[in-house]
Amino acid sequence: MSDAVPTAIRNPVVKYTQIFYNNEFHNSLSGKTFPTIDPATEEKITDVQESDKADVDEAVKAAREAFKPSSPWRQMDASARGYLMCKLADLMERDISYLASLETTDSGKTFLDNVADVRASANLFRYYAGWADKINGKTIPVDGNFFTYTRQEPIGVCAQIIPWNYPIMMLAWKFGPALCTGNVVVLKPAEQTPLTALYIAALTKEAGFPAGVVNVLPGFGPTAGAALADHMQVDKIAFTGSVEVGRLIQQASGKSNLKSVTLELGGKSPNIVLADADLENAVNWAHSGIFFNMGQNCCAGSRVFVQEAVYDEFLELSKKKADAAVVGDPWEEKSENGPQVDQSQFDRIMGYIESGKKEGATLVCGGTRVGKKGFFIRPTIFGNVQDNMKIAREEIFGPVMQVLKFKDVEEVVERANNTFYGLAGAVFTKDIDKALTISSSLQAGSVW
Repeated sequence: MSDAVPTAIRNPVVKYTQIFYNNEFHNSLSGKTFPTIDPATEEKITDVQESDKADVDEAVKAAREAFKPSSPWRQMDASARGYLMCKLADLMERDISYLASLETTDSGKTFLDNVADVRASANLFRYYAGWADKINGKTIPVDGNFFTYTRQEPIGVCAQIIPWNYPIMMLAWKFGPALCTGNVVVLKPAEQTPLTALYIAALTKEAGFPAGVVNVLPGFGPTAGAALADHMQVDKIAFTGSVEVGRLIQQASGKSNLKSVTLELGGKSPNIVLADADLENAVNWAHSGIFFNMGQNCCAGSRVFVQEAVYDEFLELSKKKADAAVVGDPWEEKSENGPQVDQSQFDRIMGYIESGKKEGATLVCGGTRVGKKGFFIRPTIFGNVQDNMKIAREEIFGPVMQVLKFKDVEEVVERANNTFYGLAGAVFTKDIDKALTISSSLQAGSVW
């Protein structure tokens, strides 16, 4: 596909607002709806049908029917599943202008970032499509006159609950591996950003996926999400979001049918800058690591540990870069950041900023609202941050960098690991020995 930037569609017409199951759109059985808001203008985009337990039951029923051994989906060749996923990727790229525009309206992410998200998601579907007919078992040479082998089989009905920070990509990350292996899915998008998930649901029907294979339920966590977590006919649930909700889902699995659970939760990732690092490079990456996507990243490098010899210079360069960042209209190419996703998240972030001030951290820059309309916040940097401060311990999920000073490698590794999170980390140094030593010592799933 061409790398040319597609044309943005301001105020795109919303085509789908209903619940999707069995390859059809339905009104909620309760008759309830909820509004979805444009975070750049604070104005209502549209009303969306609200799923609850009764709607979840219907969607799971459709999914179970689609997973029966005699169903078209189960009888389909693995290579044909891959073909359908490639077709879906093609349709997403065909409609890239609309999808990126719809996402910009619904989430506040910049249009250019959403274009990149659609392209990456289409490529992800193609990647998993290639795996569809390459998943196999083993023959095992056991003792005796026996023929022993293993088969890799689909789990069944996979419930999927995704957040609002990367709505299209999160959907692709959940759909891709589940569909390529022959599962059926029931997805609940975040209530803040349901619109692109519903549009992609329509594309799965156009691509040729059989009825019941893909189901999308807009709604709220305590109702639709809880019903999926508790459901006795759901075989697996995958959730990306907060630690608090992740615990509830784990508990619900234990109290129901012991469904398989995959959780990808929050982070308070350490970003370690040693004195020998290329400081300009470290500043640029640290800026991107916390401020990209308005700081709404699970693996954001929010705790920036800087060795004392270069601490002041790092703060000065970081302040200069943050002050120069353009926060504004997500449709404009010059905008680095758009608004936070909603009023609740805006208020949460501003609360953390006030907490940082009260606990004695130095507000280096930012900390204020941008404009009078929309949930825009200036990139914010705190210096002189101590490990016991609230802003250094809790996930803010916003454009707030905390810069902490350290003396030596042993100290920073211990402090970096002093958290119950463990999602990611980063190290900046010109010394490969230090880089490998620190990265292997960090208790994190991914280290850059």
